[in-house]
Amino acid sequence: MSDPIYPVLGLGLTATDYTGVTRITREWLEGLNATPVRAVGAANTHFVTLSRRDAGFRRVLDAFDMVVPDGMPLVWVMNRRGAQMADRVYGPEMMLRVMAQPGPSHFLLGGSPEMLKRLQANLKARFPHLKIAGAYSPPFGPWPPEEDAAIRRRIAESGATITWVGLGCPKQETWIARNKPCLPPGVYFAVGAAFPFHSGMVKQAPGWMQRAGLEWIFRLLAEPRRLWKRYAVYNTLFLSYLLLDFLRRKPGPAS
Repeated sequence: MSDPIYPVLGLGLTATDYTGVTRITREWLEGLNATPVRAVGAANTHFVTLSRRDAGFRRVLDAFDMVVPDGMPLVWVMNRRGAQMADRVYGPEMMLRVMAQPGPSHFLLGGSPEMLKRLQANLKARFPHLKIAGAYSPPFGPWPPEEDAAIRRRIAESGATITWVGLGCPKQETWIARNKPCLPPGVYFAVGAAFPFHSGMVKQAPGWMQRAGLEWIFRLLAEPRRLWKRYAVYNTLFLSYLLLDFLRRKPGPAS
């Protein structure tokens, strides 16, 4: 039985947990002959607001097999609609839960060479059994088509069955969607900030802030120049779109 999907700002989010993600990942890996490539996204308020505001990004997400709620505000909205979720599915934590499962080999795509070096060392220290088949730090900025082909070749030659794409939103989702018809068989996760967090190069918010939906404040204080526009603009838009959707659903003045 598949996990139910609840729309937030028109984007369908899967009401699942970490156990559900690891379960469906195993099922997909066992069924690669039938469906060779699967894609998973992790949505926060910026992500769902961008999908509402940008029709091109919304079409990109049509290529994804599952999008999980990475942010607590999304969980709250889903629960108001009957989801009954106890927690979010946080991208960095999802990465650790999947990597804790023995068997699959992993490829890391994104980040700087130094970040990938630290990331691999930290992951191997945490999971001695972990099979990291390959890692690649792509060039900064737009890529020519031959770079896409070279990355696909690297993944194929590595033999990895799970690829973690940490290029930042919306670049990572766009890359997966654009290449999905030609990607080597496997499950592809777009995980954003997981690379800098697990490499130790960026500090994570305390657990209480994450549970309270206040992680964005911690990250804004840590990286104000990079993140101020995302939070100032997209958090406001998120609330505005939610209110607009609520008003549209009201059947009339008497409701």
